[in-house]
Amino acid sequence: MTLAALITAFVVAVVPVAPTEPTLVGLGALAAVTHASPIGVILIATLGCSISDHLFYAAGRWGGTRLLGPLARGRATARVTTWLLERAERYGAAAFIGGRWLPAGGTAGAALAGTLGWRLRRFTPASLLGSLLWSCYATALGYLGSTVTGNPLAGLGISLIIAIGVGLVARLVLHRQTAGEPVPTHAEAEPPTIAPAAPVLLAA
Repeated sequence: MTLAALITAFVVAVVPVAPTEPTLVGLGALAAVTHASPIGVILIATLGCSISDHLFYAAGRWGGTRLLGPLARGRATARVTTWLLERAERYGAAAFIGGRWLPAGGTAGAALAGTLGWRLRRFTPASLLGSLLWSCYATALGYLGSTVTGNPLAGLGISLIIAIGVGLVARLVLHRQTAGEPVPTHAEAEPPTIAPAAPVLLAA
């Protein structure tokens, strides 16, 4: 891959509001067209996503519930935060890794891990593994789509449709699993009540 493509992958992975998924899908398709290996894009995106995770982790660690209030102002993000909070103690790192496929799940999960008092030696491996799996997923969609169809535009289109479909399914599952639970509106959103971190969360 070209240096410009790798820089693009890194920037969109670090910046939370950047369209990371469609960009990685596009770069995966580009790799297939140019017969280049997508591994470089995957590794760079993994690094960028993990850096972004650690920035939100630090904000959650030092900002506590004051950070979660603004994060929960969107209904979708509020549902993700609730979903992660309910599963953090039971499933640990697996909940945060799986939460990446939910809307704003990576951002909310990293901030929540900091708020819950996760140690870096527990958070960093979870962040790297989650970032790697998610980067592989997004990049592979574009790469395989273009490879199978033999047409870069058709492959990119099909890959984006699949990505949108996965996102919609994730939203549906999230909505069903949080159905009946109060979700604050923009005007009344408040930080969720967080109990002290359980010992299992703080263990190495």
